[in-house]
Amino acid sequence: MIVLNLLLISSLSPLSSSFTTHHISKILRNSPHSKFPPLNSNTNVEQTQDTSREKVMTFSYDMSIDPKYEKPTYPGTGNGLSGGDPDKTEEYDVIVIGSGMGGLSCGALSAKYGSKTLVLESHIKCGGSAHTFSRMHKGEKYSFEVGPSIFEGLDRPSLNPLRIVFDMLDEKMPVKTYTGLGYWTPTGYWRFPIGSQSKFEDLLLAQAEDGPLAVREWNALRKRLKTLGGSTAAVSLLNLRQDAGFLATTAGSLPYVATHPDVFLDLPLTFDSLHKTVDKIVTVPFLRNFIDTMCIFCGFPAKGAMTAHMLYIMERFFEESACYSVPIGGTCKMGETLQRGLEKFGGKLQLNAHVNKIIVDEETGRATGVELKNGNIIKARKAVVSNATPFDTVKMLKPDEQKLPAGVETWRSELGKLPRHGAIMHLFLAIDATDLDLSHIEDPAHLVVQDWGRSLQDSQNLCSFFIPSLLDKSVCPPGKHVIHVYSSGGEPYEPWEKLEPNSPEYEAYKEKRAEVLWEAVERCIPDVRKRLEFSIIGSPLAHEAFLRRDRGTYGMAWAAGTSAPHAGLLGGVLPFPFPNLKTPVDGLLRCGDSCFPGIGTPSAAASGIIAANTMVKVDKHIDMLKELGGRDPLYKFVDPGILGDIYKPIVGWSTPSPELNIPSMADDAQQS
Repeated sequence: MIVLNLLLISSLSPLSSSFTTHHISKILRNSPHSKFPPLNSNTNVEQTQDTSREKVMTFSYDMSIDPKYEKPTYPGTGNGLSGGDPDKTEEYDVIVIGSGMGGLSCGALSAKYGSKTLVLESHIKCGGSAHTFSRMHKGEKYSFEVGPSIFEGLDRPSLNPLRIVFDMLDEKMPVKTYTGLGYWTPTGYWRFPIGSQSKFEDLLLAQAEDGPLAVREWNALRKRLKTLGGSTAAVSLLNLRQDAGFLATTAGSLPYVATHPDVFLDLPLTFDSLHKTVDKIVTVPFLRNFIDTMCIFCGFPAKGAMTAHMLYIMERFFEESACYSVPIGGTCKMGETLQRGLEKFGGKLQLNAHVNKIIVDEETGRATGVELKNGNIIKARKAVVSNATPFDTVKMLKPDEQKLPAGVETWRSELGKLPRHGAIMHLFLAIDATDLDLSHIEDPAHLVVQDWGRSLQDSQNLCSFFIPSLLDKSVCPPGKHVIHVYSSGGEPYEPWEKLEPNSPEYEAYKEKRAEVLWEAVERCIPDVRKRLEFSIIGSPLAHEAFLRRDRGTYGMAWAAGTSAPHAGLLGGVLPFPFPNLKTPVDGLLRCGDSCFPGIGTPSAAASGIIAANTMVKVDKHIDMLKELGGRDPLYKFVDPGILGDIYKPIVGWSTPSPELNIPSMADDAQQS
């Protein structure tokens, strides 16, 4: 979205093979966890007791009242004691905390830009929520996904930022493709066909209460958003940076703005809740339900989802070449692909290295490095970038141990209280596929809705299941299938923290809350329990301990319609629902799913790219865009062309912005 992008910048795995609940129990038993009650503990739970379709759910905690709360971690994921050198202080240009899609994208691109880059990961695996764990059973290996499983645009050059960064790094990731998403609803099974407008209209005619009206309303909605949607091919998220240099890097989009002046009128709509537009155009229940499920991947249904989230879907999911992808070998291959790119350009990924503290120089108020859990200190000459959640980032500033710049404490407090999505329930199944007939489905990914009258954020109402072994035979033995079933991000955390893991009460509650996940798979495979080889239930406690996600959260949850705190200048004129990428601490940036453009692997990757762009001079950024534009005809539009060259000398002197423009870095760049 071209003008969205311009104004934005002006705002200047649950369980591993050796898992036992005994390990989690030992961790939690020794944690001060329950001593610090959440800010709105009653509200958090009460809102899940009676969920209606119109309810928008968010969960809140006050991180300032539990500064000593250390998240439980599962021993099989590492002790976090690696990294650094006890005999000398290591120094890098850029230090990235966390190796999720945002952190790895930022680190890999920073390395390609020429910065000496270090990515620190607390876990023993990279990828954040996008990785895979394995378990041995009867001498054979089964691999399971732990996070996202529905990916579009990874099979070829596309507008998916994750695929684009692969291409920028000249790295390949083999995938298998499929062209639909299965829906199991109260009225039966149907399939959303990606890659065909005509087939989707056939679906509306066959399933909607009033098929012809549904087709007309769908096309009317697409027409209403067409100008904004078309801008996705006028400027890419990769063109963005958070300083005045954006005027040069996005200059190639000016012809689109000149020929589509109405895009300015739609600026508030871009950031506003999608339901306000949908309510004016769409009346057919089936179509409204479909739109809500497409939005829910960002955490909210149409009510609460930013309109921008739907633009890509409406423009790209109906192109003939569109399809979903299954990474061969599991979603862990996404992180491994970015890791290869990082290391190709001289960057380093250090696993099992937990960051205990972001060091802030008391004289300059600048982030100058990190202190690891093992006590080693690593310095950052240019910047520290946190890919951790905002709730975890604020813990690392340690105000009791160091003096922080003016305004940081308010920022830290407000960031820690930001609303978030709830936790997630997981069910991992390994089954015998002997004589199993799955001819009634075409795709590995499925959504299951129990009741359209209840909130789609309700973890007992909406869930997904994914059978990667339908396409990727490497994830389990021949004649078997692996299935990952997971709830929406609305599972309340409070009932879980009161239970002692491995106790009869805890095990009984796990079975109770996971029953809806079993029932979801039974819609497709009625005898799934009889076919079981083994199963694992992942509770929010396990999700938190394994994935380093505070209280097992799905991510930040600022509903569209109002500006989030610290949204920058843009938040003062438009309802921008994301905190700024920059922070009140000079030299400290953020990236990941709590930053623009939001939740999801493509969005997280884009946030990391924007952070990396922001740390270099605009000349390097434009050179990178020109290089990418020459890689494939689809990417030609990212090259700002002659207009970028015109703007470059006007704004180039000011990039990167003062808090990132370190003289020693500029001198080194000139010498190299």
